Amino acid sequence: MAKKVAFLVAGEGIEQVELTEPWKAVEEAGARPVLVSPEEGRVQAFNHLDKADTFEVDLTVAKARVDDFDVLVLPGGVANPDALRTNDSAVSFVRAFVESGKPVAAICHAPWTLVEADAVRGRTLTSWPSLQTDLRNAGATWVDEELVVCEQGPGPLVTSRKPDDLPAFTKALGEYL
Repeated sequence: MAKKVAFLVAGEGIEQVELTEPWKAVEEAGARPVLVSPEEGRVQAFNHLDKADTFEVDLTVAKARVDDFDVLVLPGGVANPDALRTNDSAVSFVRAFVESGKPVAAICHAPWTLVEADAVRGRTLTSWPSLQTDLRNAGATWVDEELVVCEQGPGPLVTSRKPDDLPAFTKALGEYL
């Protein structure tokens, strides 16, 4: 049976390439990507600050079950994880996913949601540089590298800094598929 990968996003502010490139990598690996969001309908992606495409939500986070997925991907964009970290259902889903020991992959600003889920303490990760103080204050070790795979803790945590790091990020993601 093909693995299922949850892509958790807010209603808008998703950095499009950080959604579409990992999505494509998941499909190429023979796995099934599923777009999960707090609300039904469509989500708005962006190319930095400019509106880009919209994408149909497959499943609301309130109905999503960690047991139904093998991997969680958290795309970045500034507004996307900032909105997710204020949504109790999204934070609970991320926390439960991390605690399950299954792989979680987060890029750019996405580790903000991991901070809110108290999932970075004692872990080493990377992110967009402006998050380093938030991550350190939450108990993480932050490093400026294109890819960090942290095996400490309940399950693997794969992180990258920015869209330029997507080749390394998607390759590492593929290793869990």
